[in-house]
Amino acid sequence: MNATELATRLGERFPEVLEARDEVSVTVGRDDLLQAMAYLFTEEDLSFRFLSDLTATDWPGADPRFWVAYHLLSLERNHRVRVKVGLPEADPHVPSVTERYPTANWHEREVFDFFGVVFDGHPDLRRIELPETWEGHPLRKDHGMGGVNTPYKGAFIPPPDQRGL
Repeated sequence: MNATELATRLGERFPEVLEARDEVSVTVGRDDLLQAMAYLFTEEDLSFRFLSDLTATDWPGADPRFWVAYHLLSLERNHRVRVKVGLPEADPHVPSVTERYPTANWHEREVFDFFGVVFDGHPDLRRIELPETWEGHPLRKDHGMGGVNTPYKGAFIPPPDQRGL
C-alpha cells in the first residue's frame, strides 16, 4: 500500500489524516491515543506493530504548545505512519503506550527528561539522560542555553543567544 492508499484507508477511521512527501500523519486527541494505537496495531491490513521512534516538539505561544509524535512501522506490510498528539502547556500529560509498544519505555523517558511531557501510566518515569537534580527541561525553547566555563585564564563563553557579533 503506498502513502496515498494508506492515507485513504486511515481516513476511513480518523478525521485528521495528512499525506505529504509520501508520508502519512494522523492527528488524534490524547484521550483517543490508546484506542487509536490499538486500532493501528490490530487491523490486519495495517499491522503497525513496531514503534520505531517517539519524540516531541515545543511551540511556545501556540496552543497546543507540545506535540508528541509516534512513528509506527509495519514490518509485515512495509509502510509507516506518524501519530501526533497535541498537549497544552498547562497540562502536558499523555497516556503511556509502553504496554502495547515496549520500545516506548526509553523514548517516553527521554521526552519526559528533555521536554517535561508526563506519560501517565509509565512503569518507571524518571530522567534518563540528565541527573535527577537537574532543573528544567533543556529542549524546551524557553530553557536557557547556558554558558561554558573554560580553563584558560578564567574565561567564560556566554550562551550563543547572548554573544555579541
